Amino acid sequence: MQVPLIRLQCGVNSYEWGKKGSESAAARFAAATPSDNLSIQADKPYAELWMGTHPSNPSKDLTTGRTLLDLCAENQLLLSESVASKYGAKLPFLFKVLSINKALSIQAHPNKKLAEQLHARDSKNYPDDNHKPEMAIAITPFEGLCGFRPLGEIAHFLETVKPLRTLVGENEASQFIQAAKQEGGDEAAKKKALQTAFGGLMSSSPEDIDRETANLVALAKSEGADFAAGGVSSTKGAVLAELVTRLNGQFGSDIGIFVLFFLNFVTLQPGEALFLVADDIHAYVSGDIVECMAASDNVVRAGLTPKFKDVSTLVDMLTYNYAPIDEQKMTPTEYPYATLNREAYSSGSSVMLYDPPIEEFSVVRSLLRGEGAKATFDPLEGPSIVICTGGKGTIAVGPTKQEIKEGYVFFVGSTAELVLESAVGQDEEFTTFKAFCEIDASGKEKL
Repeated sequence: MQVPLIRLQCGVNSYEWGKKGSESAAARFAAATPSDNLSIQADKPYAELWMGTHPSNPSKDLTTGRTLLDLCAENQLLLSESVASKYGAKLPFLFKVLSINKALSIQAHPNKKLAEQLHARDSKNYPDDNHKPEMAIAITPFEGLCGFRPLGEIAHFLETVKPLRTLVGENEASQFIQAAKQEGGDEAAKKKALQTAFGGLMSSSPEDIDRETANLVALAKSEGADFAAGGVSSTKGAVLAELVTRLNGQFGSDIGIFVLFFLNFVTLQPGEALFLVADDIHAYVSGDIVECMAASDNVVRAGLTPKFKDVSTLVDMLTYNYAPIDEQKMTPTEYPYATLNREAYSSGSSVMLYDPPIEEFSVVRSLLRGEGAKATFDPLEGPSIVICTGGKGTIAVGPTKQEIKEGYVFFVGSTAELVLESAVGQDEEFTTFKAFCEIDASGKEKL
């Protein structure tokens, strides 16, 4: 039987929005594993490190060169009977590291039913028939746009940012402001007003976008902290003004610059996280993150991108749920199935669980401080992928022990007890992320 601890060689994708050269965590992590195909170039952007079985960029056994998909197909006990019976030989999740220098698209991911329809209609632009809920955990300070703002904030911007109101349309803006200011009221009607206003913005002509972008940027530069009448409590005028000018510098005239007035602007510190359900709108602006998602590469884009845009599908598919950004952040909890040794407890080490309300994946972040700090993980009835994002130590399954340091990636097979041990100095941290899936015989997530 295959030893259930396999060091992986993982591919890195180069997209325009990635960080360049060794500034990219995705590139550094990929380069930590020997490869004939990767020599980091200082002026080349490196965007995404992929870890998993997805055919677009499959991970390989470093020793044999065989794909992880082939290994799991040959021995489905690596996945567990319950996971293999539901998902076949493929991992149910795709694990990534993203390094973002330039904002990437205003987007949403389709639910399962819509994914099947889009794939059948246009398999080139929608290569999978699966949904794509995803979770982002910050490695470095991160900026993003996530979900629709509270309606009162959007109404404030429609009242104080004339170029935005012009593109949305006077009737649509007025009706939305009236709906947003109603105490209580019909929730369905409020969402419909939001969809109508957002649809009005997204249907703007290229000529109107060019004209109003120039007007918007001029206002941002001249008003500074007073932009948008000082902004709102969650996003001050100075922050909005800087975002407008930055995105304009990156993309020129683009409808995405106006979309930011509809969406929550969020900043995350390392370890903070977001969960993005299917059919919810978002965009990443800057930073390095670990991202985990259902095994799909479907993206419906509508702005801040040179790639294929599908505006009508995006406008039609969104849930139009709205909430303050604090309600959309994830709060990790202590992982109950890991045991820390005395050194780990005394140094303030932690093992935290990010557990979204889906069955395809969960993620554990382990922070072991000082030499000898150790975490022992109970066996899982399912597969795991572990990446080290900082420091160094060892990873062990049974008698098999290997070195692990920044950028090293390992696959851990089902039913394996996993031990991580730190080899860093007293004031240093050994940081790993572990994505996993575990389903019991009834098909439900165990955690």
